[in-house]
Amino acid sequence: MVILVKNILRYLHKSYFYIFLVVGICIYCAQYFKIILPDVIRNHANDFLCIPIVLFVCQYVARLIKSDKQLRIPFILSLVVTLLYCIYFEYYLPQFNDRYTADIIDVIMYIFGLLFFYSIEYKRT
Repeated sequence: MVILVKNILRYLHKSYFYIFLVVGICIYCAQYFKIILPDVIRNHANDFLCIPIVLFVCQYVARLIKSDKQLRIPFILSLVVTLLYCIYFEYYLPQFNDRYTADIIDVIMYIFGLLFFYSIEYKRT
């Protein structure tokens, strides 16, 4: 069982960015073309996917700049990025744009995204 979990984590580590990116784009396209999606997917899935995608890109760019393939974004910086997303998209934007709504579930999804990124990038075995 432990070997199975390790193999799953290894696979996720190598491919989650691409999977999340494709799933996120599919959700946006479905919304654009007015395809009916379950509420949880339509309203919250991209909030979960967003933080790991953003942090992966930030880490990738930092690795390129520093020429260090093992470099990891410090957890505190990942937390700050997540909190800024929460404040900007769930507090600030809903005050000025009707497209955005303040929703505690979205904040929870951002945090789950951060925890997913942390568990994949920092807890590798």
